[in-house]
Amino acid sequence: MSIKKITFRIQRYKPGHIDPPRFQEYTIEVDPVTTVLDGLEKIRLEQDKTLMYRRSCHHSSCGTCACKINGTERLACTTRVHELNTEVITLEPMDGFPCLGDLVVDLQEFFEEFSEEWTYLKQMTNPESTRMPSGLKQFAHFENCIECGACVSACPVNQKTKKFIGPAALSAINIEIRKHTEKEEKLISRAGSKRGVILCEQALNCSRVCPTRVYPARHINDLRRLLIE
Repeated sequence: MSIKKITFRIQRYKPGHIDPPRFQEYTIEVDPVTTVLDGLEKIRLEQDKTLMYRRSCHHSSCGTCACKINGTERLACTTRVHELNTEVITLEPMDGFPCLGDLVVDLQEFFEEFSEEWTYLKQMTNPESTRMPSGLKQFAHFENCIECGACVSACPVNQKTKKFIGPAALSAINIEIRKHTEKEEKLISRAGSKRGVILCEQALNCSRVCPTRVYPARHINDLRRLLIE
């Protein structure tokens, strides 16, 4: 297994301590299966216990480890170091969110765009191909969006104004309309507000960085068509 040394160039920030933000470099050894998150864990455990970042599931289900990796929003847990094909990996917190420390951002306002009334479960497709446990007829699973915030960070509109609902919330609105047509009028009203679809510049960055292939730009276009109709 090929082992090589890689430099992690990480933006550090601690209010009142490491302020203003600055980059700090760490060199570690990695192999072909080492992920960026593995590298962060190694640095924290072996070199710098003060390093701040978020992680939970380690397999792209929670979205908490999202950050900018060499300038692009990605999940640290599924991004392999070797695939980046570089000797230096630059890590920064996502854009458009207040930075709490190092790679950790405050997502409170992001989550506030999602209504508690919206449903996040969808029916499983092709249940006949799966052996079901006794007493169950069908599974349900969560929508693909893991609410990592990558699409919001990559969106140029969000860099200009805090008014935009954002691609993740607009995608959720479109999905909710598909599942609950009786809510369409209320949801379309929200999508068509001054904070909604009208602010989208159709840059498509949101779809490019989405780690779970939600393709928010498609949902926004669906809403745009509904508004025209």
